[in-house]
Amino acid sequence: MPGPLARRTPTTLRAWQRRALDRLSDWREGPFLISAAPGAGKTRPALELARELLGRKSVKRVVVLCPTTPLTRQWATAAAELGVQLQPDANGPTPPRDFHGVAVTYARVATDPAAWAAKVAADTLVVVDEAHHLGENLAWGMSFQRAFAAAPRWLLLSGTPFRSDATPIPGVRYDSDGVVVPDVSYTYAEAVADGICRPVAFVTFDGTLSWRSGGDVIESSFETVLTAREASRRYRTAISTELPEGLPRILREANAKLGALRAGGHRDAGGLAVAADSSHARQIAKLLGEVTGRAPLVVLHTEANAARKLQDFGGSREPWIVAVNMVSEGVDIPRLRVGVYASAAKTPLIFRQIVGRFVRTTPGTQPEPSWVYLPAEQTLRTHASEVESELRHALRRDEPADAFEDPFQRRASEPSPSAEFIPLSAEFAAQMTLFGPPPRPAPPKPSKPAPAAEPAPKAAFQRRADLRAKRSRLVTELHRRDGRSHREINAWVNRAVGLEHVEAASIQQLQRSIETLMDELTRSGRRAKAL
Repeated sequence: MPGPLARRTPTTLRAWQRRALDRLSDWREGPFLISAAPGAGKTRPALELARELLGRKSVKRVVVLCPTTPLTRQWATAAAELGVQLQPDANGPTPPRDFHGVAVTYARVATDPAAWAAKVAADTLVVVDEAHHLGENLAWGMSFQRAFAAAPRWLLLSGTPFRSDATPIPGVRYDSDGVVVPDVSYTYAEAVADGICRPVAFVTFDGTLSWRSGGDVIESSFETVLTAREASRRYRTAISTELPEGLPRILREANAKLGALRAGGHRDAGGLAVAADSSHARQIAKLLGEVTGRAPLVVLHTEANAARKLQDFGGSREPWIVAVNMVSEGVDIPRLRVGVYASAAKTPLIFRQIVGRFVRTTPGTQPEPSWVYLPAEQTLRTHASEVESELRHALRRDEPADAFEDPFQRRASEPSPSAEFIPLSAEFAAQMTLFGPPPRPAPPKPSKPAPAAEPAPKAAFQRRADLRAKRSRLVTELHRRDGRSHREINAWVNRAVGLEHVEAASIQQLQRSIETLMDELTRSGRRAKAL
């Protein structure tokens, strides 16, 4: 059985989080949607609710679903601070001993939803992080509905509760016009006004672009109305790395802004350039390296260590990072202050997710504005002008669906350029920011200094992993000393502590295993000395 729900002294709940918990106090069954701006803190009310329901024994276990594996670990770490122990990347909904629940990816559930359904009971609380990844008629959405049909409560969380392909999200209510109806809503504009999120200013670039289209050379600015094919080629010209006064000009301007922010007091401020694909990312990194004199970090979702590289960048003072698909949910880097939007994808969902990387704040600091640089393409300008609007978004079923599948299986929203397309020139100039420099939020009222934070306790899944690693090292050392095989030693230790296999070991059993191995190593050392 898991231990008591011990917790460290938590940070004070924000006003909107208290309102959410008040609404949740009357919730007994059915779906419940919290729509809150990126960086506003959706995780906290979900975990507070889980802790309360576990403490009252209204539920016996919690299942948190996430789009990516790194997010499962982030949830487990955050939950541990409130005394809720989650095992990340588990094989089923039944948690190991010492745990209150599991945190898993949608993909893991989709591998065998029937097996999950067989183990999900009415005492299970289901928390669905970034619920917009689920579509009613798509693989993840159908698997989710099948696996958790028996769970009476689905707590859905999203900063962007809509899908670019217009597919309804399981459990989300829509009004007669197809507009999402959240149970709790906290908009980006409200978060900026409260000083929780940074305001964002958009700097657009327009000018004369030219490209070869078949046998013709076309010259245009973003103000000219073109066919869909030529508009696509105009945008591809705008984000080409080969034209010195096009995207390279935007990168130079963005780097100058980042330098000014770092010189002006935010000494570890960072910049993020979002590229169209892996090759484009490397080309952008080369340009930034030439401008700054140091090679920026490049993170690609295909890399096995991508999540670790992102985490390392977040804790460093490196100025620039270049990425393709690794900048959506779960990327929490509050020091990001400058962005360059050079992605080929221009759907509202992807745009808002990318912009959401720049709104997070550093605790205890004034939320100064961030700056996002982008070509003045009309679709992007429209998205930017809507960023401060309500995050409730229309589900327009009569529109053609944008290509949007599970993460990293998306097509670009632009058609691929054919061999007939060649970018020729770009002469960009910065336009005025769409909203002008954002107003500064009102300074917070002076308050008494907060007491020093208690050190965060290590999550149970981390302690368990550390103990298993230590046990493995001791087994290896005993094998080296007396020649028994690893298999023999593991079987002997398991018998000694009453285990069938180490994967099922509780933290207490792992500690006893280590004590048993240490005793045996001590005796082995004495025998060796006696000889």
